[in-house]
Amino acid sequence: MKLLHIDASPKGQRSNSRALARHFIACLREQNVELEIDYLDLTQQPPAHIDESFTIATYTPSAQRTAAMERTLAPSTALCRHVLDADALLFAMPMHNFSYPSVFKAFIDNIVRAELTYVVDESGQYVGQLNRQKALFITTRGTDMRAGMPLAHMDALTPSLNAAFGFIGVRDPSFVNAQPTQFAAAEARDAALARARIELLEVARKWAA
Repeated sequence: MKLLHIDASPKGQRSNSRALARHFIACLREQNVELEIDYLDLTQQPPAHIDESFTIATYTPSAQRTAAMERTLAPSTALCRHVLDADALLFAMPMHNFSYPSVFKAFIDNIVRAELTYVVDESGQYVGQLNRQKALFITTRGTDMRAGMPLAHMDALTPSLNAAFGFIGVRDPSFVNAQPTQFAAAEARDAALARARIELLEVARKWAA
């Protein structure tokens, strides 16, 4: 299995999402899944935010692009290749202000690309090209946003990830959300991480089956 593993936490070695991603990979290996890991740390190599030249180039049909346009798009095209070439996708990130970190938004903006990760068919329908990849999103939330909790309605992260990746073809992604990891007593934080590790083992067993 070729696994694209992307971290997006700015906390480095203190990051819970990074630790949980490493735990998931260990779980896969315990299930005897042979892995080829393609690793990207978006905090160390942040994708560029979209600017005017990118917008012009990406909406110019590929056959009509100039060499300068192709150079503008080259980093985005390379990110698309990482995603398209993978068999499975592992994204780990904290929640920042109810959604994903800005660096991950830039990543999404770079990989939602016409003629690469989605195409428009003869009937005008958008067809995502990532329909064979498994996907797992590991997120950490400072407060508890599970169903029934007072702030559950503030979770803009999960629907946004479903929308963006569903558009480019990802179907039925798995979510493991560790919560609360900040604004709670130590016992609640420890319990949240323990629940997440159990859920990650279940996902690993599912992927290995």
